[in-house]
Amino acid sequence: MRATLRWAHSDLRTHRGEALFLVLATAGIVASLLLATALFGYATNPWQRVFTQSHGAHVWLHTDTAADTGRLAELDGVDAVAGPYPTASTTVSARGSRASVELRGTPERPSVGRPPIVSGHWLDPATPNGVVLESRLARALLAEPGDTLTVPGTARELTVVGLADSAEPRYRPGEQPGLVWALPSAVPDPGGQVIGLRLTDPGDTSYAVQRAVTVLGAGAIGEVSTWQQARAEAQGDNRLLGQVLGLFGLGALVAAGLAVHGAIGTRIRGHLRDLSVLKAIGFTPGQVVRVFLLQHLAYALLGAVAAAALAEALGSRIPGRLGDAVGVWQGLPGHTVALLVIPAGAVLFIGATTWLAAWRAGRVPPVPVPRPAATPGGRLSGVARRALGVRIPPALVLGWHKAFTRRPRSLATVARLTLPLLLIVVAMSAWTTLDRFHSRPEQIGLPTTLSVRADTGLTDREARALLERDPQVAAAYPGVETAALVPGQTATIALRGLGTHQAPYPYTLAEGRPARGADEAVAGQGLLDLLNVRVGDWVRMTVGDQPQILHIVGRSIEPENAGRVISTSLDTLRANDPGLRPTLYELRLDPGADPSEVADRLATAGRGHLDVHTVTNPADGLSPLRAVVAGLIAVLALIGLIELLTAIGGTVRESERDLLALKAIGLSPRQITAITVTATGLTALAAVLAATALGLPLAYWLIDAQGRSSGIGAGIAQGPSAPLMLLLGAAAVLCAAALAAVPAARAARRRLADTLSAVA
Repeated sequence: MRATLRWAHSDLRTHRGEALFLVLATAGIVASLLLATALFGYATNPWQRVFTQSHGAHVWLHTDTAADTGRLAELDGVDAVAGPYPTASTTVSARGSRASVELRGTPERPSVGRPPIVSGHWLDPATPNGVVLESRLARALLAEPGDTLTVPGTARELTVVGLADSAEPRYRPGEQPGLVWALPSAVPDPGGQVIGLRLTDPGDTSYAVQRAVTVLGAGAIGEVSTWQQARAEAQGDNRLLGQVLGLFGLGALVAAGLAVHGAIGTRIRGHLRDLSVLKAIGFTPGQVVRVFLLQHLAYALLGAVAAAALAEALGSRIPGRLGDAVGVWQGLPGHTVALLVIPAGAVLFIGATTWLAAWRAGRVPPVPVPRPAATPGGRLSGVARRALGVRIPPALVLGWHKAFTRRPRSLATVARLTLPLLLIVVAMSAWTTLDRFHSRPEQIGLPTTLSVRADTGLTDREARALLERDPQVAAAYPGVETAALVPGQTATIALRGLGTHQAPYPYTLAEGRPARGADEAVAGQGLLDLLNVRVGDWVRMTVGDQPQILHIVGRSIEPENAGRVISTSLDTLRANDPGLRPTLYELRLDPGADPSEVADRLATAGRGHLDVHTVTNPADGLSPLRAVVAGLIAVLALIGLIELLTAIGGTVRESERDLLALKAIGLSPRQITAITVTATGLTALAAVLAATALGLPLAYWLIDAQGRSSGIGAGIAQGPSAPLMLLLGAAAVLCAAALAAVPAARAARRRLADTLSAVA
């Protein structure tokens, strides 16, 4: 055992750099996997916690005031109901911010859908104008208990008495109104009512919705929301961040395992005599295997423990969402298990790859086998000899020959170097796709910048004239958006009518053609999946008690409402309802216009009649992904560096046998050095070309697959630009050549006695 430790210590002193890189790479990989686990837990558990604490309803039905909702409690599978509660849609303002809200008249704190209070207290009859705000809405309004809300256009004021969490669909400016609980006396003129159904089996949600619509009648249903939709919205960007971290963490773990395997294999080929000496002095094959295995397990264990300790101690202090996720994750029941299992799994995987390579070291015979005089593939090919004959520099020809002579070994080296480079290409594609969301939003389904809603105090003509008078408004598209029941009456979707036949709305299409004719529409991927239809099909939906039949002629990229949107022109909807009046206007601004300044001018000019919001960009919630991608690229570059050092060491050792011959034919030490540098550079170039050829299609497939699963749809992926790819390739090749220069020059200037000893 003492001899084993002494040999391991000597080997560590010889390969300090390689040991440091392995420790750092393992730490980065384990940290990525731990952060991915934290984000997955953060994505699901906060919503699940609120749903459990509130004894949440699985289905919320918005109906007209005449609907007989009492019969819903008698349906099979309904365990309990919440409500019905009278509702009214209005706009509230606080601290200069405005928001569309749903006032919900709640006489007492319900037992189903019971909102957990996070600040203040519940409604009190002693404060008849008191309200409780949903916490996300409160953050948007910068409102706290004790603040006063005003209702624009009226003298009415509401006092905030509390803030509460909700498991219902969250507030989204311009899309989903915020939830405000109030006493029934504060909702004097309700426009509808809402009832919640808690089911005995959540898996029967679609069937329960269908039964409820059948009992009440399709014309009585305004909107249906389910617990699945609310959970998907709550998970949103956090789940995507977790998927990115998990994917790249696992890919980096595989790359690190292969790098360790290659490093040990190269060292075994370079130290066959040392291993034979160990066998000769009494080392058993098992002891030789344990030397390598314990060494690399120690490196991996050190990196894994360091990553786990840093994640536990400092993870919650990371700025932004990552820090919040780690803080929540540390309070979850499975936190300790994950903190132990993930580092242990990474160490065991690296140990398994180490054992496979170390097993070869254990098979080295005690008596060294004489090296063959000519290695397979060692002869120069006819092309190489002709190249030397036409005065191509010998370093280039012999470097190419050395890099690709031993095909199995050369291909293995290129493959190990390709994997981290491939993952870097995928990470760069994710980065450029995010840049596309910000720099060219019109290409990913966001052709407009501002969304404006006008109240009944302005006519359509007055509203359009007011909006188009602004010097930086390029176009104002009138429209409406309403909830529609899908065939089978199991869910509601968003039906939008935007633009007119004369001035069509500029939808971003990924498939098909624009909707130009009557009854033509474009749909998001989420809607196509929900209805199991394709472009070219006709779909029927119900708006109130009127059917609407549309022909889907294209698939649009829809970042809103999980892609469950079908869009047509306002003229098409007016053909079915001639009295339809625009309720919103989508504004396209001039290039360079500041949306905040334009919004302020329009709100001032509207004198309280306009509710102006900036269109939400889905990439805004993914800002932490940039730091994540940068960190992953650093970890992958470190793994690639390990593999480069391994390849350089193997190339230098194998060139020792050829050194006498190269000197004998008149090559100078500088030319001999250039051969090794050229061989290493060509190996890196082959890996770059392979990574580009494989990585770009893989990146497009992964990003578009994520787009399809989120409902946005395929067609959002953007690969790195050609100059950026050239920069990556040049950096990899130049780095390989620079790293190879020093050891190659040192080997080329070795003494004759050392060279003869190495060949013997």
